[in-house]
Amino acid sequence: MTTAPSTPTLDELGSAKYVSLTTYRKDGTPVPTPVWVVRDGDELAVWTNARTGKVKRLRRNSTVTVATCTFRGKPRSAPVPARAELMPPERVGRVLDLIKRKYGISGRILVLRAQRSTDGSAVGIRVTLSPAPEGQP
Repeated sequence: MTTAPSTPTLDELGSAKYVSLTTYRKDGTPVPTPVWVVRDGDELAVWTNARTGKVKRLRRNSTVTVATCTFRGKPRSAPVPARAELMPPERVGRVLDLIKRKYGISGRILVLRAQRSTDGSAVGIRVTLSPAPEGQP
């Protein structure tokens, strides 16, 4: 008998090495993507390239779920409902700094690549967990 995966807290999601960010296509099909994530106050933050599918999907629908996962995206926790929105360009630098701090040399390499890009391709995504329904923790 297997037990259902637990629902992670904001702290657990923020400290996880990888998080599956699930966005939704026009037809409602979920598209999970493993991403690096950092805690930024009461929110989570993700960095990505402006040309990715998840950015296109987020511009249309800000409803997402997040769950801790492996490098390949295999879920390690139950999904948590959330809202995601693209950050203003001036906040991307903060996200990149937080990634450098959390992910060490790998983070520095990723950030260096992002900062060398001159096409404005670095996009920050702010993820705010949805409150639990009444009567649930």
